[in-house]
Amino acid sequence: MNVSKERGFWRTAWRLAAFALSLFVVSGFTECYKPVTRNGLPDHIHTIAVPAFQNQALRYRIESRFTKAVMDEVIRRGRGLRVQSEREGADAVIDGTVKSFSFSSVLLDNSGRARVFEVEIRAAVTVRDQVENKVLYDNQDYVFRGEFEFSQDPRVFFNEEDAAVNRIARRFAESLVSTLVNGFGAIR
Repeated sequence: MNVSKERGFWRTAWRLAAFALSLFVVSGFTECYKPVTRNGLPDHIHTIAVPAFQNQALRYRIESRFTKAVMDEVIRRGRGLRVQSEREGADAVIDGTVKSFSFSSVLLDNSGRARVFEVEIRAAVTVRDQVENKVLYDNQDYVFRGEFEFSQDPRVFFNEEDAAVNRIARRFAESLVSTLVNGFGAIR
């Protein structure tokens, strides 16, 4: 008798679980997990121009690193957007300026020499819709920070500054393209 009651209990439990699962699926909670297929830009924008950023930081070739990072990120995450460097023929333009570049030591070794440096880069970005002649996005104070480290052994010394600037340029581009693709903060 106990065995049949136990089987009846499990049968009822399975039916309730199946009912709850089907109710969950039918109620629409699965909509939360749809992949995003649109971007936050207007529908008529298919080509984005990324002309060379301006360099007010007086740091050699820093503007080319930021320009390349933004172009690469638009290609990688732009959901079908075409990228070009010329303004003519583009539906939108991303104008950028690297305003300042600075670094300072944040960690000293046992001898008192700077070992870890923090880099801060400030930039300005404006995205313009050339078709409707309006500003889609404007941030005149992008601030990005990162750090790089010098080796303690002078025989294996490798200057990490260039690699740190490249990492910061990639993070900058990821943030900018994410903002554009997701439509957060866009001026409508």
